[in-house]
Amino acid sequence: MMHKMLPLLEKTDFPAIRRTQLNTLQVNLGYKCNQACYHCHVNSSPRRKEMMDLETINLVLKFLQHSGAQTIDMTGGAPEMNKHFKYLVSQASQMGVQVIDRCNLTILEEPGYEDMAAFLARHKVDIVASLPCYLEDNVDEQRGDGVFQASLAGLKQLNDLGYGKSDTGLSLNLVYNPVGAFLPPSQMELEATYKKELKSRHGIEFNSLFTITNMPIARFGSTLVEQGELEHYMNLLKDNYNASSLTDVMCRNTISVSHQGHVYDCDFNQMLNIPFGAGDTQRTHLSDIDSASLNNKNISIANHCYGCTAGQGSSCGGALA
Repeated sequence: MMHKMLPLLEKTDFPAIRRTQLNTLQVNLGYKCNQACYHCHVNSSPRRKEMMDLETINLVLKFLQHSGAQTIDMTGGAPEMNKHFKYLVSQASQMGVQVIDRCNLTILEEPGYEDMAAFLARHKVDIVASLPCYLEDNVDEQRGDGVFQASLAGLKQLNDLGYGKSDTGLSLNLVYNPVGAFLPPSQMELEATYKKELKSRHGIEFNSLFTITNMPIARFGSTLVEQGELEHYMNLLKDNYNASSLTDVMCRNTISVSHQGHVYDCDFNQMLNIPFGAGDTQRTHLSDIDSASLNNKNISIANHCYGCTAGQGSSCGGALA
């Protein structure tokens, strides 16, 4: 249904922005996932087969080694479902860079992944885990029946290994996405509520909560179109534009790499197939760039960029302002 969202790709009045020094390489390891969440901007599901191959993963590692990037941020789909996931984590952790796994928690309960949590702890991987609410009904509504209980089981696994504890160095951050066409509430206030409720109800601990605005693209965008809410949601994003968040949007120091090794200014541009760099018309491959050439490069923008600058601002690390 992507053709119904062409207004996102029309000429935009979003302000021009440029890159700063590269810090993070965000890598999509594939679209296969054990879930099919309605807010997913990647359209991931158990039926998807696109996965990054070993040759491309080695190219990612080579670029990471020579680029000066401090972080590799692995996403999907469920990144753990890529058969080369453990190899990538092991090699990247040996380089001394920060390794982030964007985990949906339920994958830790799937057959064949019983040792995954212990593997992540052994390599001191930072975990960013989606949990759209601390209430079961709200989570299952957004992510499917039974997801909340499976997520709790995954969180308990991680807590037992030391994740989310203040003195272990094992970072566990949760992610909140709105369950509808509205902006996230105050990140600070919601984090306090999450910590209180998850601790009192389930004994769960975590480090921080990231609030992330839903992007009007892919599956969530299709839902907005079907419900006749796309124009309303776009107006909501534009009406709440926060100029102070513009200096910290993730595209300024992050590049997004697709499962095929193509490079984009951000994960959302990747899903919309918007070429890397403002004005470019052809896809760019990771093998064709060097980190020095990225500084001060114009970033490709479109109307969905208002999603990163609305209200508190939004990035893969949560609120910006």
